[in-house]
Amino acid sequence: MNKLYVGNLSPSVTVEDLEQLFGERELPAPEQVLLKSGYAFVDFPDQNSAIKAIETLSGKVELHGKLIEVDYSVPKKLRSRKIQIRNIPPHLQWEVLDGLLAQYGTVENVEQVNTDTETAVVNVTYATKEEAKVAIEKLTGHQFDDYALNVSYIMDMDGASPVQAPRTRRGGRSSRDQGTPQPGPSGGFGSPRLRQPDFPLRMLVPTQFVGAIIGKEGLTIKNVTKQTQSKVDIHRKENAGAAEKPITIHSTPEGCSSACRMILDIMEKEANETKTTEEIPLKILAHNSLVGRLIGKEGRNLKKIEEETGTKITISSLQDLTIYNPERTITVKGSLEACCKAEVEIMKKLREAYENDIAAINQQANLIPGLNLNALGIFSSGLPVLPPAAAAAGPRGAVPPVAPTGYNPFLQQAPEQEVVYLFIPTQAVGALIGKKGQHIKQLAHFAGASIKIAPAESPDVAERMVIITGTPEAQFKAQGRIFGKLKEENFFSGKEEVKLETHIKVPSTAAGRVIGKGGKTVNELQNLTSAEVIVPRDQTPDENDEVFVKISGHFFASQTAQRKIREIIQQVKQQEQKHQQGAAVSPHHSK
Repeated sequence: MNKLYVGNLSPSVTVEDLEQLFGERELPAPEQVLLKSGYAFVDFPDQNSAIKAIETLSGKVELHGKLIEVDYSVPKKLRSRKIQIRNIPPHLQWEVLDGLLAQYGTVENVEQVNTDTETAVVNVTYATKEEAKVAIEKLTGHQFDDYALNVSYIMDMDGASPVQAPRTRRGGRSSRDQGTPQPGPSGGFGSPRLRQPDFPLRMLVPTQFVGAIIGKEGLTIKNVTKQTQSKVDIHRKENAGAAEKPITIHSTPEGCSSACRMILDIMEKEANETKTTEEIPLKILAHNSLVGRLIGKEGRNLKKIEEETGTKITISSLQDLTIYNPERTITVKGSLEACCKAEVEIMKKLREAYENDIAAINQQANLIPGLNLNALGIFSSGLPVLPPAAAAAGPRGAVPPVAPTGYNPFLQQAPEQEVVYLFIPTQAVGALIGKKGQHIKQLAHFAGASIKIAPAESPDVAERMVIITGTPEAQFKAQGRIFGKLKEENFFSGKEEVKLETHIKVPSTAAGRVIGKGGKTVNELQNLTSAEVIVPRDQTPDENDEVFVKISGHFFASQTAQRKIREIIQQVKQQEQKHQQGAAVSPHHSK
């Protein structure tokens, strides 16, 4: 994969001219140069030097008065499913790139290439040759900030063979981990923590200390960023006149903690010099969707952190939240040393919850191929499903909801309508319906689903059944909004994660497959999805010969379990159809 094509050469160019050019550009001596009329083939010793040659020479260097072109030399029969993307911004997150790549087809594998360049390089394998072709056309020149992507075909040895290699999970994390990326200050492509998305530390600091943190001509903050290898954004213009200003620190967990310590130290010294008597606590901002898991069941996680660090920790009320301010303030009081220890433990819990949600989102995108998570609005401010460029600055840098955009594969074929029975607390029915039924109407319109609340079986029932009918995408939207509404309306306390029971019907012939031999399949389902899955025994099938499967868990767990069970149902149906077709064909063969 290190053989390059050098084109648009003047007839007067010699092998010596090319070798001299490579030497001037500090490229390693090529192993072979085969010069033809107007072009040449050059073999470089490794992929890294080949990439460097393409990036430094192609379209940038003139030789004998002509601007040369440099790219991989890939025979047409080997231009198949594999492409290479270069000039990727080093700060770009995997999730953003994954989302972009998925727009053009099914991604089987993504592997980061170690290079000497400041920007990142990945090799991508699509499911089909056609998808790779579209990706090259669409991604070439695609802008991220001030970076334009460069894309090329690379050798696909599988493409020459009719037998394709087994598919790996989209994103191919295992392949990404084969390299040893160079350490970098952010959680992007330059970071050794490729499995770990960038999770910034967000702090609130008193406005009167902002000047001291920045320092004269910005020297103090420059020193913080340099020493901790962090990117520190002080949002001075946000919330004009507010007593506190947010600071966002992008770095490794260790870098964030070091920068936090330095900022606390600067504030403490400034307070001493200005004889400020008030205690200066550490204030961390965290999205509400993560806070429940920080607190833990019955507040155990928080109590443990307090006991281990000698601090007092409080969390702002849910009443302070709005659609543009989805963050809660975690206030830590104690000595500087104690606050720093608490910051490490708090961020560890928040980061863990965040990464679990990211993994669930990526898995959900795989289970419903092409699902436009950006358009759903469910995660509009909590999770990084929006590219940074789409983020409009609301209070504290929140991201307002966006209108549905982008390719929607559900419009290309008529997907099957699914019925889901979701159980919510009886006292939440009024909030879900809204004044004169406005909320439930808006929700049904947004999701593209039918949403009905079944009559109560008796006056004192604790739960009511919501019947949702719609496509897989409509189900995802409707259920997501209902889970979110229950949290917003405080039907679950800040210490609790919203967990609801969902029922779906499956053909009685598929119930055994859902359970599996000795309960193996249902146990695997529960381990995979973190949801509780129960197929009640001794059910009498209804008039459609269907029985219920009960699913309990938080939103992503429930969604993943639903999709997996639907996959099993589909497999059973396909097998039954094949069997029926075989039975119908057999009499003709006997004639």
